[in-house]
Amino acid sequence: MTSTSQFDHFKEAWKASILERRSPVRDEFPDYHVSDPGVLVGTSLIHSFELGTGASIYTNSLLPAILQAEHEIILVTCFWASSSTRSALKDALEKLAEDRRERILRTRESGSDAHGLSPLRVRICFSSRSLFQKLFHTRSRNGYVYPPSAWASQLGLPSPEVLESGLIDLRVKSLFFLPFSVLHSKYVVIDRRRAWFPSCNVSWEAWLEGCVEISGDAVASLIQFHQHVWDPRLESQLPPRVGLDLGSARPPGLGRIALMPIPSFAGRFLSLPEAVTPTILLPSSHHCNPRYNIIPWRRYSTPPPTPLNCSISCLMDMARHSIYIQTPNITSTPVINGVLKALERGIAVVIVTSKALMFLEQIVTAGTTTSICLWSLIRRYRKLQAKHAQFRQIRSHDDLEPELDIEAQQPQIGSLTISYFHSRPGNGPESIVEEPQKSHIKLTIVDRQYTILGSGNMDRASWFTSQELGILFYSVDFAEAVSTAAAEVLVDRLEPVFSSSVAND
Repeated sequence: MTSTSQFDHFKEAWKASILERRSPVRDEFPDYHVSDPGVLVGTSLIHSFELGTGASIYTNSLLPAILQAEHEIILVTCFWASSSTRSALKDALEKLAEDRRERILRTRESGSDAHGLSPLRVRICFSSRSLFQKLFHTRSRNGYVYPPSAWASQLGLPSPEVLESGLIDLRVKSLFFLPFSVLHSKYVVIDRRRAWFPSCNVSWEAWLEGCVEISGDAVASLIQFHQHVWDPRLESQLPPRVGLDLGSARPPGLGRIALMPIPSFAGRFLSLPEAVTPTILLPSSHHCNPRYNIIPWRRYSTPPPTPLNCSISCLMDMARHSIYIQTPNITSTPVINGVLKALERGIAVVIVTSKALMFLEQIVTAGTTTSICLWSLIRRYRKLQAKHAQFRQIRSHDDLEPELDIEAQQPQIGSLTISYFHSRPGNGPESIVEEPQKSHIKLTIVDRQYTILGSGNMDRASWFTSQELGILFYSVDFAEAVSTAAAEVLVDRLEPVFSSSVAND
């Protein structure tokens, strides 16, 4: 297969899996892609990829981008908590309001039209702020819009007076569905020209995170998703002046506004050559806990055929060489089964996860834990090894068919490597440079050419109940760049759990 035909083959198999296994759960949220998954397929220019902690990614990339906004800022996160990230976001918005206020004054003093500066729309969306907020949150899909009086006191944002002085139109909205269906997606869009997909929240955790920056058709697809989930009344068009890209749209005088970056020992920033890259936006619709089974050893339910779920399943089924998975938790039975099937076909599998991350959440949403699931995976893999060895031994003593090609009858099983992430020794919490304590990045790379990033974990919550958003890139160069950066960051940060002695031929 040629490079293009490989992607086309995956794309058609992915679309067919969604259409053929439409979810029996009615009233998908969102559902605009159900009848035509092709609307999610497009292209993008990948500008950068970054690794670090949440605070370092926000202060190094996301907040500087926010400071360049001329017309619209869309910030979506899952968790919203008091933290250095939230404080830095408040500072950025205040500095932006101050700069805009000074520009308005200069315009008035020069006698020009004071309304030459268009209002800046800022839309902040999140799902979880506190246990109380979730327990008493409205079940309406319209969500809850926070009044201006709550911006400073409850959310740690600038006051309405500060924002209004800079013609900043802020709206803050939350969505959450009991019992534990969070909207887990995370993204930032500036002037509908560029978008960032960070794995981090606006929160206090010093975890290893990742973020990819793009422009192109995929941004329009993201805006469509945002309209169907968070803002049905979102204006379809921005003012004509938004046509400039971020670099040329930088407001006069904004160069003197600087934020203090929060560095990370795991920080890596890759500025990438801009090439048109086949890209698929991968929503995973909210479901109100479908087929949850409190008896964990009973037969698992089939997960909803969301674009994200189907993408991961299809890639594992189609993998020809390798599968790399880095996830905070792994409690999804379909993922475990998919990994075993790939190993049986001779695919090399590497899994990097965290030890005891969000332990209670795992118990509540999955009825099991990552450590238990990994123990089960290793046990089943060893049985596969034993079965393979027994088959080879039997065939090697088969005098009836001396010319039989053993490898043709049963391929060499793939190698399996599992590791827990841990902080690097010597980088203590007393340092002003953050050392990630856990791995929170969601990264899947298949055959060194398909890369999935976004919010989706390999746990039951992401596969069955939470609303997720992933993004898939088909690019050998990007997959290699991400793999290399991840490998560099993981040096001295891995605790081996299992490593097979089977080579992947």
